[in-house]
Amino acid sequence: MADKIKPKLIIVLTIIMITSAGVLTFVQQLTLPKIQSHAQQKKENAILTVLPGAEEYEQVDKGNLTLYKGLDSSGNVVGYALQNSGQGFQSVLKIMVGLDVDAKKVMKVKILNQAETPGLGARIIEKQFKSQFNDKAFSDSFQAKKDIDAISGATISSQAMSDVIKGAIKKIQESDINL
Repeated sequence: MADKIKPKLIIVLTIIMITSAGVLTFVQQLTLPKIQSHAQQKKENAILTVLPGAEEYEQVDKGNLTLYKGLDSSGNVVGYALQNSGQGFQSVLKIMVGLDVDAKKVMKVKILNQAETPGLGARIIEKQFKSQFNDKAFSDSFQAKKDIDAISGATISSQAMSDVIKGAIKKIQESDINL
């Protein structure tokens, strides 16, 4: 009797699995354009946020480095935005950094994605913490507790944010790009 039940059970479970996979694939294909559109809009917003005064931008590719050149209403270069990421305490931090390469300083920072500890490391998204990086010179050390006021109880997340920004600066400097 048990031998007759097992093949029926396997067939039923296989049909359920194939049907579920088909439905999930259909829903994924149906929602993919909206997801991509939302991601593009979020990126555009981040670029214009980290480049105060920019009204539009142009993508600049240099090898495997992608920059976004921010332009004001007269077509003058305001600065450059660069997306960078690095390991935080609990998650990968993904940020957009606005850079003034002529003045060699950070303009502004926007966090695109993070999943740090709620109430501690996640406080890196707060304006008070992020604003510390505004107008920081490329030559600053970006060390938590020295150049940056670390979030109490979240020194690792604070330093990780600094490291991701410093990494973006390093990418710009190593690219030898004539901006």
